[in-house]
Amino acid sequence: MVYHIPVLLQETLEGLQVRQGGTYVDCTVGEAGHTKAIIERIGPNGRLLGLDLDAYALDRAMKSLADYGCTHMLVNDNFGNLVEVAASRGLNSVDGILFDLGLSSLQLQGEGKGFSFNSDDPLDMRFSGEQELTASVVVNEYSYEDLVSVLRELGEEYRARSIARRIIENRPIETARALADVVIRAVHGRRGRIHPATKTFQAIRMEVNGELQNIEHALSQTTQLLRSGGRLVVISYHSLEDRMVKGFLREESRESKSFKLINKKIISPSQEEVSANARSRSARMRVAERV
Repeated sequence: MVYHIPVLLQETLEGLQVRQGGTYVDCTVGEAGHTKAIIERIGPNGRLLGLDLDAYALDRAMKSLADYGCTHMLVNDNFGNLVEVAASRGLNSVDGILFDLGLSSLQLQGEGKGFSFNSDDPLDMRFSGEQELTASVVVNEYSYEDLVSVLRELGEEYRARSIARRIIENRPIETARALADVVIRAVHGRRGRIHPATKTFQAIRMEVNGELQNIEHALSQTTQLLRSGGRLVVISYHSLEDRMVKGFLREESRESKSFKLINKKIISPSQEEVSANARSRSARMRVAERV
């Protein structure tokens, strides 16, 4: 079954300037939507390095890409280790690097890790089973003040105190659906088109996986790996990520002159794409070129 529709696909290929025989890195393979399109363009003489921390997603990607003829290397690793992984595969200079920072549909619907509000899966939310911290620990063991801090800083949730208080009152909370129900009660019901637990789940997932730290570390390595004229494309889905990417590119383009910005304004999906794939609605793309 195919769950995933790659977001901003044509814009990604154009932003990366994917060419025959080129060498590219997809730091977030997921279900290989972008990966497959890049492989098709680079042809049999191109090279593609793909990383993903989620071993289950990567295994599915390997199967879907098995028949492609180019040299593609898929690695189960954290993109925070970007340069190290690339060097281990003989890559010291590449033509383009892609980060699609969204959660894949497969993770939301099919992995049993508690990413979905509507599942009875246990509260896990780890991208890798080797990680020690789980969502259950955050939800059931963090102090009130620590919970408030996570919800505010990583979820930008203005109702953090009410939600944290209600979580503590309902401990132990064992499943994703139970957590979502607690949040709904904390904010007095469902309102609007976005589920009221969206920011809470985002914050807990980001805490469990150290997402902002990994993004920051990975971005800092792109200047080392991209050749002059190589392209960096980053697709983010919420303001914390986008502010980090924007700040990095602003500093690198103004201070160290390592990048020049290709788009000064974010690239967003068209209305047609949003209509076909509602999950694309919050996507924000930034493109820069290595000087």
